[in-house]
Amino acid sequence: MKLSVVDQSPVPAGFSAADALNNTVDLAKFCERLGYERYWIAEHHATGAFASPAPEIMIARVAAETHHIRVGSGGVMLPHYSPMKVAESFRVLHALYPGRIDLGIGRAPGSDPVTSLALRGAAGRDDRDIEAFPQYLDDVVALMSARGVRVPLPRDLMRENYILKATPAAVTEPKLWLLGSSMYSAHLAAAKGLPYVFAHHFSGQGTAEALEAYRSEFRPSDLASEPLTFLTVNAVVAETRDEAMALLLPNLQMMGRLRTGQPLGPLDLVEDAEQQELSPQAMRVVEGAMRRAIVGTPTEAADQVRALADEFGVDEVMVNPVASAHRGTDPATASARDTTLELLAKELF
Repeated sequence: MKLSVVDQSPVPAGFSAADALNNTVDLAKFCERLGYERYWIAEHHATGAFASPAPEIMIARVAAETHHIRVGSGGVMLPHYSPMKVAESFRVLHALYPGRIDLGIGRAPGSDPVTSLALRGAAGRDDRDIEAFPQYLDDVVALMSARGVRVPLPRDLMRENYILKATPAAVTEPKLWLLGSSMYSAHLAAAKGLPYVFAHHFSGQGTAEALEAYRSEFRPSDLASEPLTFLTVNAVVAETRDEAMALLLPNLQMMGRLRTGQPLGPLDLVEDAEQQELSPQAMRVVEGAMRRAIVGTPTEAADQVRALADEFGVDEVMVNPVASAHRGTDPATASARDTTLELLAKELF
């Protein structure tokens, strides 16, 4: 079984966003040494909780400081951007680091409604871009390949159609994955013949149904001849289960606030999270998130990962290391996130 990592570049309380981004680079290098398959960087906007709104920039930095681990986006939220810009950005990355770049694409906003409007509004975009997601996805696929996209032009340009091609030209292209957490994404990935990633760490609802629908409806394409799946999961591993649970608590509370519409700031320190009180609604979110997380000692966590892979029939699991920090932690030293990934790798590799 393959293990990979998705990094949300969390900002711990008491640290800066710059610290969080540098931690992402350091953690990626550490994961490569440990033997992880790929390292993806998430996209979040206008929040003090996460530091990376532009995964393509972080992909370039991470790829430059590593040697063979695959690096990608988990993911680019396509309704915010033009397919041409996405295709060209990732073709540049692929030209610089051939055979190592993954383009994970999602439909979710990755932000609040006001920020989503700001991201799309300057170019006259609106919620119709979400409805047009399947067409945008087709356009990215075509632009990433050599065939390009046929673009209708005004009559005064004296051409009925124009074939738009992304640059730089390349013999091969990045690996494209569709991300999702619903039946919509499962049906779409199957219809388009795309590899599929289910965000089990975020939703956990309907995982089995979505993966089964994807596999049963899959239509082979140039991008995948057979169904390809993996799923994401939050994880905290420590020498004792009690310590792992303590390190997980701040992330659980942040998920509770996020899913009940409360503002997000930096990730609480463990000692501060232990003093927090949440609403009953947020506590229900916390309980659900805890049930689907990988948490415990190295042996317990490895058994949970194997069981998860067996239950859902995936060959790869992507771990989101969500351990928080204790008060007094030095950002220059190894973190609990490093420890999670190291202990898990020792058990599973």
